[in-house]
Amino acid sequence: MLSRALLPLGSPGVGASYILSVSAPTTACTLPCGVSKAGSYFPKPQLGLGVRQSHSAPSSASSVVDDFVKSLSPNDKHYTGLHPGSIFDKSDTFLPRHIGSGQSDIKEMCRVAGASSLEQLIEETIPSHIMRDPGFLSITMAKSESEALSTFRKMMKENKLYKNFIGQGYHGTIVPTAVLRNLAENPAWYSSYTPYQAEISQGRLEALLIFQTVVSELTGLPVANCSLLDEATAAAEAVTMIQRGVGNSTRKVMFVSDSMHPQTIEVVKTRAKWAGIPLEIGDVDSYDFTRKDLIGAFVQYPDTRGILRDFTFVADALKEGSGGVLAVAADPLALTVCKPPSDMGAQVVVGTMQRFGVPMWYGGPAAGYLATTTPNTRRMAGRLVGISEDAQGNPAYRLTLQTREQHIRLNKATSNVCTAQALLANMSAMYAVYHGPSGLTRIAARVHALSQLFVTGLQQMKVPAVSPDMFFDCVSMKFGSPEEASGAMEAAVAAGMNLRLVDPSTVSATFDETHTVQDVEALLKVVASATGGQCPAVLEEVEHSSDGDLGLIPSSLRRTKPFMSQKIFNTIVTETDLMRYLYHLQSKDISLTKSMITLGSCTMKLNSSSSMYTIVPEEVTTPHPFTPLNQMEGYTELLRSLERSLEEITGFAVCSLQPCSGAQGEFAGLLAIRQYHASRGDTQRSVCLIPRSAHGTNPASAAMMGFEIVWLDDDGPNGMDLDVLDRTCSEIGDRLGALMITYPSTRGVFETHIKAICDTVHKYGGQVYMDGANMNAQLGLTSPGTIGADVCHLNLHKTFSIPHGGGGPGMGPICAAEHLRPFMPSHSVVPTGTDTAVAGSVNAAPFGQAGIASIPWMFINMLGEEGLRASAEMAILNANYMAARLKEYYPLMHVNSNGRCSHEFIIDISDIRKHTGVVEEDIAKRLMDYGFHAPTMSWPVHHSLMIEPTESESKDELDRFCDALIEIKNEIDQIADGVYDLKDNPLKNAPHTEDMVTSEKWDHCYSREVAAFPLPWVRSRGKFWPSCARVNNILGDRQLILKMSQ
Repeated sequence: MLSRALLPLGSPGVGASYILSVSAPTTACTLPCGVSKAGSYFPKPQLGLGVRQSHSAPSSASSVVDDFVKSLSPNDKHYTGLHPGSIFDKSDTFLPRHIGSGQSDIKEMCRVAGASSLEQLIEETIPSHIMRDPGFLSITMAKSESEALSTFRKMMKENKLYKNFIGQGYHGTIVPTAVLRNLAENPAWYSSYTPYQAEISQGRLEALLIFQTVVSELTGLPVANCSLLDEATAAAEAVTMIQRGVGNSTRKVMFVSDSMHPQTIEVVKTRAKWAGIPLEIGDVDSYDFTRKDLIGAFVQYPDTRGILRDFTFVADALKEGSGGVLAVAADPLALTVCKPPSDMGAQVVVGTMQRFGVPMWYGGPAAGYLATTTPNTRRMAGRLVGISEDAQGNPAYRLTLQTREQHIRLNKATSNVCTAQALLANMSAMYAVYHGPSGLTRIAARVHALSQLFVTGLQQMKVPAVSPDMFFDCVSMKFGSPEEASGAMEAAVAAGMNLRLVDPSTVSATFDETHTVQDVEALLKVVASATGGQCPAVLEEVEHSSDGDLGLIPSSLRRTKPFMSQKIFNTIVTETDLMRYLYHLQSKDISLTKSMITLGSCTMKLNSSSSMYTIVPEEVTTPHPFTPLNQMEGYTELLRSLERSLEEITGFAVCSLQPCSGAQGEFAGLLAIRQYHASRGDTQRSVCLIPRSAHGTNPASAAMMGFEIVWLDDDGPNGMDLDVLDRTCSEIGDRLGALMITYPSTRGVFETHIKAICDTVHKYGGQVYMDGANMNAQLGLTSPGTIGADVCHLNLHKTFSIPHGGGGPGMGPICAAEHLRPFMPSHSVVPTGTDTAVAGSVNAAPFGQAGIASIPWMFINMLGEEGLRASAEMAILNANYMAARLKEYYPLMHVNSNGRCSHEFIIDISDIRKHTGVVEEDIAKRLMDYGFHAPTMSWPVHHSLMIEPTESESKDELDRFCDALIEIKNEIDQIADGVYDLKDNPLKNAPHTEDMVTSEKWDHCYSREVAAFPLPWVRSRGKFWPSCARVNNILGDRQLILKMSQ
């Protein structure tokens, strides 16, 4: 095999060359900076056969390494990678642990793919005129895993971890270690995909149904989705859902209380503006809710100042007037002891479940929620888990009513939501399971008791509270002057605490489960120093108190209805119970811990342990997103470093990390384009061109931004037709706003005329938005800036290694050219460098899901420029190798003129479907019997499978997957030949459960062995048994059972 080490020649630094040591044959060669002509960082199979010779003699240190490299076994399957050249260098280089195949395998894969070298393969795949020169990334040298971790720890130590009482929708939590360890840090949970394939996702689906049940029980509403991105985006989704319920009525206006959290108001304003919904923001006490033009009213409970109040009067007035909807943003912990919004007449309730066992993480991730009434079920955004039956008549979970979603309904979808917060929803669900209703109530009572104790102290000091007897956990203090309020804020910081300045004379303190009586006492000392008063002895109050003295919610607002009476919330008490339950659930699911997940356009690559380790230190988990920036120097450095790297990788000038998903990134990028046109007086530019093959989020996002969509056919041999594009742009004229494209295309090809496409759109005054879903094929080889795009989003949970989490979290930052800088997302609380009045917010937190930003930061720093390029090259090689192996059995679709695909490829099932009745779903379910998750089905081409292997998978794993598909084709041939019945065969009956195979009755025309162990390695590597037979989708959509009943 070709075992390689890069050995420095002469002094290190710019211009240094490296000698490439090869063990078979042992001829040396030099490559400037380790780069081949096409930018390949992998040794080419012909190395040593005519390569140019080194003109420098190796040093004695180099010869030591040379001897070491030569001693490696020729059968060593590890990729020896980009070692700097000294035997004293660290052994934990990341690249060889990230790349799945070794040098001998790379040589063989190139041979099978019909390429003499990896260099040739890349040249035949990517158009030469868009290839990028090396030297684009500031991080030229990769750090070892330990070095990257050391740098990260040092950086994050710069954060000042003060006690936070800021509140405003974010709270400190005590995350149960049993949940953190067994779920959040467990790759069986975090490395799985969205549970579209129900039969191999029953564990996650059950956990998400628990989440829906918790939300439904707390809010008192019958339907809840299984997470949204955060409270603010949930509120925005609620407003558009309410609008859809009204239809074409003359009712248009939505009232929003000025006592909602400011960040929520800003996100709702941004969304409503482009949805054509007039907002009126005002005082709930003085507003006329009997107006006939209202579609509804939005209030906060408790409000942003901490005041609890009954909003029944608003619901009654709406009913009397226009029949509008009362929507409430509610704190879920408060709902354990307070009157649920449904009892006030609310039909929509939103919020965040962050304080249910999820850290603040400097703004995210955490699961938002939306609950509503049954008539709104088909209008609501977000995924829904329901209960159906499998083919054996057993109950089974599935994602229900998917016809509402963007991947099916496109621009007519209820929302562009795709990635949500599944992993965090599961954390919150298990927090509720672990504590149960009584434990949650006790936590709420304790938090309220701390608040009550604080109010008692304020009263003794004669400092007025805004609402001394109508609050839950937040107490707002009205000071005599702005100077006094500022003094309190400064005294708190001096004492290592952060309060919130609500207005110039009002300061609030919000309590959570992490706070103690001693914290209350410390806060009172701060207030005393600011007002010149004397701190009362509140500890004496505690010593003489009982449960009846503290923690009392006003009787009119107390919860009287029981909640969470289902068995699951009242039987798991011990850590042992919870641990076994979580492992029981995970055993039902396929994740990357079991096998590769080849979903096209999803990039299910390795989520490294070193990267994942960075999300748990307290310097990362505990900061509040609205902490003063001078206390967050570590986070500031981390985020700016990540932004800078993403700018360099994309070839753009500016980056915003605020969007929390790819779909939200699309919304933010299109928002920037709309605002840019508006700033130039081109408000008429409201047409968006979208190829037919686009991701469903593209048209859904464009529709949300008020664009008129014009579809472009792109299924020709060269993709989009330039003449048709030019003619279409000319016809649209000055109404052209944007073109949305994906590159390489969703059909798995680098279109050769991509620059001409962008130039054509620019010629007619439009902007080019590039969907970054396929960025894994571009890394270091080309870039959105190189091809001529103006703005793009990046899926950091794809290309940059954040785990998918079974449906979230993710990050969808946008990068843009300089002219779009003023229109990057802004924030109403924390400055982001842009004007809120110009740009607008898309997310509640200023820097998005900052708590997981360290994962892509580690990925980039551990790979460096060379490693990033190597990752893209290997992803392309893996896809072309698999395509070469499978093309004799399944027709390939949409390869380029050289017969090459990008990092993914599509196989055609249409002839199989026509001649045997076997459809792509049958193949998907049969793959489960082999222990594999299915590829992407029927997208972007009907009756097809799209396969994306990623760079992290070994040749052995690629071969197993190919072998499975080849054996399935043999089974299909037996159906065609009449050996198997058209209806009773291994594919139509798949997947086969353990109960089915071990049943006394077996009357199929194939053996149990064929059903369960179709290839030898299925047994030898550990059989995965689907926990249910094929799920009945039709029944699941007809009988909507969306929560646990007992």
